[in-house]
Amino acid sequence: MSSKDYYRILGIEPTANAKAIKNAYRELAFQYHPDRNKDNPDAVNRMKAVNEAYAVLSDAAKRREYDAIRTQFGSAAHDRFRRNYSEEDLFAGSDIFRVFEELTRLHGFRHYEEVFKEFYGPGYRSFEVKRPGMFFKGFVFTGRHSPGHGRRLRRGDGQGLGRLGRRMAEKLLGARLPQRGKDTNAVIHLSPEEARNGGPYAYYYRQQGKKLVVKIPPNVRENQRIRLTGLGEPGRGGAEAGDLYLRVAIDRPLMAAVKSKIKRWLKS
Repeated sequence: MSSKDYYRILGIEPTANAKAIKNAYRELAFQYHPDRNKDNPDAVNRMKAVNEAYAVLSDAAKRREYDAIRTQFGSAAHDRFRRNYSEEDLFAGSDIFRVFEELTRLHGFRHYEEVFKEFYGPGYRSFEVKRPGMFFKGFVFTGRHSPGHGRRLRRGDGQGLGRLGRRMAEKLLGARLPQRGKDTNAVIHLSPEEARNGGPYAYYYRQQGKKLVVKIPPNVRENQRIRLTGLGEPGRGGAEAGDLYLRVAIDRPLMAAVKSKIKRWLKS
């Protein structure tokens, strides 16, 4: 498997349970922590890779999707996963900061906020909200050096903040939090030949009134989704737009023949 394989990065088997995944991450987070590697500039990149692998494998839904891609595409799984799965959500809901807090308590390392700023640049900001019967903390990436190069709220406690939580966080931060635009969905109809051969395909996106050229992968399957980055709903507060997901519908041979005749007639 590729060196970018998430299981190899954490040094675990694909059958590892949640406890084994967290234990492996704890050990590697300690091994590559920048406070132990001041003379090893490569440690930061290794730590980032470990963070990404843990963020995916510790999330049941992300792990299932990665495993399915890994089974089908082997060493190309990582690139396909990152291409088909929204980068902005890789770290959403992760408890990575909790592991760093443990390292701080046990070994006297710097607090995770300082470490993350070093990793991901000045666009990283954290917050926490304490109210009677309510406590949550999280972090916000507003710069181009964030894990997903995006600008959106990151949940640090695994629970959705909701509208109330977002308003409270915005009040604490003294600014309105950027919010990524919503993803949208549409259907793209292909003939069996177009689905088999792939290649560029002219598509009219009615919702935005745009003519697009969609790159169809060869041997695309019925109901497979093709992601077009940034063509969903616009973001708020300078955040990026959502993505457009095209669900593939393969026409039956008779219908494909009829559509082909109509296209030729329109061109004549």
